[in-house]
Amino acid sequence: MSWELLLGLCALLLLVVQLLRFLRADGDLTLMWAEWQGRRPEWELTDMVVWVTGASSGIGEELAYQLSKLGVSLVLSARRVDELERVKRKCLENGNLKGKDILVLPLDLTNTSSHEVATKAVLQEFGKIDILVNNGGRSQRSLFVDTSLDVYKELIDLNYLGTVSLTKCVLPHMIERKQGKIVTVNSLMGILSVSLASGYCASKHALRGFFNGLRSELGAYPGITISNICPGPVQSNIVKNALTEEVMKSVGNDGDQSYKMATSRCVRLMLISMANDLKEVWISDHPFLLLAYLGQYMPTLTWWLSSKLGKRRIENFRSGMDADFSYFKPLKKKHD
Repeated sequence: MSWELLLGLCALLLLVVQLLRFLRADGDLTLMWAEWQGRRPEWELTDMVVWVTGASSGIGEELAYQLSKLGVSLVLSARRVDELERVKRKCLENGNLKGKDILVLPLDLTNTSSHEVATKAVLQEFGKIDILVNNGGRSQRSLFVDTSLDVYKELIDLNYLGTVSLTKCVLPHMIERKQGKIVTVNSLMGILSVSLASGYCASKHALRGFFNGLRSELGAYPGITISNICPGPVQSNIVKNALTEEVMKSVGNDGDQSYKMATSRCVRLMLISMANDLKEVWISDHPFLLLAYLGQYMPTLTWWLSSKLGKRRIENFRSGMDADFSYFKPLKKKHD
């Protein structure tokens, strides 16, 4: 057998292996490799101070629970103090922390004047901030033609400017120490776009552009990692709390979430990305993950598919169903 033929067969085998890995994947292939061969969160994240915004529910809440088992010091922030206290109690019950290891710090991301004071409070309590997880934000379920401009301002103020403001307060501390991780929970909608969420998509696209630009500015500080985490649909209250046509009006119900990724699985993959200092990760089941890849390499086909799916999405929403449930349920995968 010639060397050329052998190399060709090896290349074909590698392609087949990668295709099989992709069909079974619930994250991008770099993330899947890190899960298999990379550093473990249990090794890398212990003894760190981690500040989590949006910690009162959903991904932020689950992140607090999993981090509490790793021996970190936690700062839990959101607007609802009672919910933060509930999360703290559960962390203490099921994790490896004591009361002194968890700081409940109420925070409104839209009140940017309070962010400097909050940052000083964390530093006074723990002396350092190793990881800032920018997780706070809201989604949207409404058509642009029906929606007040105030909704778009709220989404930008909360999802984008609030996150940028808090990052600006924390970053000088990390620069001084020449180390730290800034992890932002973005969305696949920061890469793609869908109907009923134009304002949400705009805010997430803005976050991705900002943090990619910030990363390039921090080239002199290799110890500071900027990570964009882009989940697809995850079981949480994000739909229930999503803004609709007016700022004071939200969806108010969760819909059927059985087709979405379990929050525990999403957070585990987030921790793996943090342990391995991955710059951007995509966390999603198919077909959302496939659409993300298609969007990068076959944009015209992706937009054609999006227009077809968008019509059905609007029909589902108007009939009172979850926007995506009816046509993505058959492709759902279950995770432990």
